[in-house]
Amino acid sequence: MLGSELIIRSLRRRGVTTIFSLSGNQIMPLYDACIDAGIRIVHVRHEAAAVFMADAWSQITGELGVAMVTAAPGLTNGLAPLYSASQAESPVLLISGDSSVSEDGSGAFQELDQVAITRPLTKLSVRPQSAAELCPALEDAITQALAPRRGPVHVALPFDLLTAESGIADLPQAPADQPAVALDAAYVDQLAELLNAARRPLVLAGPTSARSHGRSARAAAQAMLGLRIIPMESPRGLKDPSLGALAGIMPSADLIVLAGKCLDFTLGFGGTGALGDNARLAVIDPDPAMLERAGRLLGERLVLAFQADPVAALAAIRAARASAERLAWQEQVDDALRSRTIKAPSAPVEGALGPRALCETVQAFLASAPHPILICDGGEFGQWAQAFCQAPVRIINGMSGAIGAGVCYAIAAKIARPKATVVVMMGDGTAGFHLMELDTAVREGAAVIAVIGNDLRWNAEHLIQMRTYGPQRLIGCELSPTARYHDVASALGGAGFAAHDVDGLANALKGAADSGLPACINVSLAGEAAPVFNAASMASTSGH
Repeated sequence: MLGSELIIRSLRRRGVTTIFSLSGNQIMPLYDACIDAGIRIVHVRHEAAAVFMADAWSQITGELGVAMVTAAPGLTNGLAPLYSASQAESPVLLISGDSSVSEDGSGAFQELDQVAITRPLTKLSVRPQSAAELCPALEDAITQALAPRRGPVHVALPFDLLTAESGIADLPQAPADQPAVALDAAYVDQLAELLNAARRPLVLAGPTSARSHGRSARAAAQAMLGLRIIPMESPRGLKDPSLGALAGIMPSADLIVLAGKCLDFTLGFGGTGALGDNARLAVIDPDPAMLERAGRLLGERLVLAFQADPVAALAAIRAARASAERLAWQEQVDDALRSRTIKAPSAPVEGALGPRALCETVQAFLASAPHPILICDGGEFGQWAQAFCQAPVRIINGMSGAIGAGVCYAIAAKIARPKATVVVMMGDGTAGFHLMELDTAVREGAAVIAVIGNDLRWNAEHLIQMRTYGPQRLIGCELSPTARYHDVASALGGAGFAAHDVDGLANALKGAADSGLPACINVSLAGEAAPVFNAASMASTSGH
């Protein structure tokens, strides 16, 4: 069996049915092996798109997402989305072609120490040195990707190992699944005591808890505890518009449990400015490094820290009957999460939709669409979308803060869930990254609907410059008023629409859905700062 066949057959045995890829010399043996294995290759227009799509696949399905790129420049083109996958806690396997082992150190075509480059971005990065190492390296990487805390891995495959006879006739026996780490009952009891004694507890979870495939476990734990488990997956942290006015009541909490939520910049590094003066903190995390960080940053405020699967630990707790004060606090938390009271509403702009009106029009469409999936790209418009649009399944640009992946995420979501209505909302700036992937969508029959909020600028940077330097020192933010993004979709074989008001957008959304084609709706948008929601009207239960 050729080395390439070993790799692809091993993936098929692991249940891999789809690989996102851009072709290149060093991975042609793997392409050929996919034909006999029955693995679909979704052939993209840029290597970064392949990795973004693998990330979205894992977020939608809960399965391993696989991207395959060629050596050196192919691999380096995929680095930014590899970082995004790591921050999103997505189990992604990145396979890259590589120069031959037999030519190491000889100046081979595209020779590069790929492992050294990807190691900081992955849970594991390896390069097998012999045919005997191919399957063990691949299996170990997949196991690491799927183990808590989930994340991306990389396997670099030398060309000569793929094209040579391996001397192996049958696949090695598949490794046994790793047993889950047993919960320490003493730690669970301590956590139960802390939660049952708290009057105003909050439980913050990491990105994994936001995934649709993890919702049932989270819901079961919430029912057992009698309180909300709040996933956090935005680089805006407590100011994530999806969380409403949560930041405003955070200082009132007396116990904050970080259940797989890393203590980092999104929580003000654990300082009192973000978390308040009164709260004690408990940390449950699968990663010992995160427990060490919590101890270092929190000091005496940290009352409990232990290594475990967070959802399993919470689900094991027997909750005491909630007091009246506890129930009132929970109602206050729910009100804060629902809050959409904007501190400073903007005046309407003639000839352009305000971002809230745009998002509410899209939300009305999502509410009536079959199996809706929402994708929110980054930037100011992305924050409006996160605030005023929702769907049972959602992907956002994530903790990395990267922008431009929206179309890629949407295509992978549609391929994973063909019957879903997939809407991606992005600004005109982010559209420039991967709009050509609409060609991939056309070829793959992935009828996504891209809604571009077009305010003719990089609005986040525009607002920063206005605030910091003043209107006389604006530079590098304006985008072309003659750009017709919707015509790009039409030119690539999809459907294009332009909209300037609510009725025009509603009609365009219907037309896009009825077309059965990948569609782009170019919407004239009044550029506004991301929404910040007001919790000042909520009565504090802390007395401070």
